[in-house]
Amino acid sequence: MRNMNILIALCVAVGSFPCLLGKSKTSDVGSDLGMKIFDQVTKAQPTENIVMSPHGMVSLLWILQFGADGATRKQLNEVLKYSQHGTYKRLKKVHKSLTAGKSEDVVAFANGIFVPSDLVLKKSFIEQCSKIYQAEPTNVNFAESEAAASIINKWGDSHTKGMITEIISPSTLDEATKLVVANAIYFKGAWKSKFDVTKTNVQDFTGADGNVYQVPMMFQSSKFMLGMASTPQNVEYNVLQLPYIGEACMFFILPVDSSTALTEITPHINVNSINAWKKIMKIMKVDVTIPRFAAESETKLEELLAPLGITNIFDQDKANFKKLSKVRGLYVSQILHKAKIEVNEGGTEASAMTALDNIQYFVAGCESFIRELIVFGLLRISAHAPEPVGP
Repeated sequence: MRNMNILIALCVAVGSFPCLLGKSKTSDVGSDLGMKIFDQVTKAQPTENIVMSPHGMVSLLWILQFGADGATRKQLNEVLKYSQHGTYKRLKKVHKSLTAGKSEDVVAFANGIFVPSDLVLKKSFIEQCSKIYQAEPTNVNFAESEAAASIINKWGDSHTKGMITEIISPSTLDEATKLVVANAIYFKGAWKSKFDVTKTNVQDFTGADGNVYQVPMMFQSSKFMLGMASTPQNVEYNVLQLPYIGEACMFFILPVDSSTALTEITPHINVNSINAWKKIMKIMKVDVTIPRFAAESETKLEELLAPLGITNIFDQDKANFKKLSKVRGLYVSQILHKAKIEVNEGGTEASAMTALDNIQYFVAGCESFIRELIVFGLLRISAHAPEPVGP
């Protein structure tokens, strides 16, 4: 069997166009920033499985933007291509759609702000978090790190349906911690065309590390949207869309040439390319073979954001969060992203949490959307056999 270099994009669309929308301005949401981060990670870890919620990280930066001021705010605005009125309207529309309960997919969305009782948040910051993220402050005693971490982790565990059980370690919290803002999104979808469990069999899986692994491979022959795209360098790859019941879908990207590394393709995947796929994809009978797996990864993001232009928030002398609180000296010291996904014959379960660790400021986040297009995560299976799901 040839190398299984697969890139998966898990999406949920809000609106009348399933999975692919093309009306909103990409710049209003800065969605490509998350994909650029993903591209950097794939280049830095060329032989590792990677699971990320790229736009969840961008959403996290929006929360920071609410509290930022001066050069720090300007820098975030430039990188995010922030448009106040356009962004707010889209955020409200997305949140309303997610919580409407009209979709067949299981989508859970929640936000929480955790602060010590002696920290006074500015009214404008609270109002923005409440208006856009439906998040209200909850008092937590960070000096009691074990108890504080337990509260936050239980919150994350609850809102990711047990997929992410630990967002933060007690060792990252102490009396100097002034704020934890957590937002979570959870997805569970059933395939519109399910895989027959009896057709799943163990096959060779050749990873990017050159080793061959035995992996349970699911199979079905049905009609799906399929097309062939190419990068500006004429690297060709196939795009397969597997829909879920409801408004969600998953895209599978597979290089035409088995020797092609995904790092030759990922730099060219953005909102424009995703929207372009709909022009080349057609319904056709396809024999689909994909691995049944559970994959998770953890990524530190501080060094990945700096090349993209986000530096002030990490600098104790330059960070300016005056619109968050009157407390001075707030800055971000660490961003840690954890994500997990499970794919089996029945469907997919995915969740992610992103954490910013700070001497005085900590934020956790996971939500992901591209305009009205929701991208829960990007997954690369290229290194080694993913952990099988089920027997």
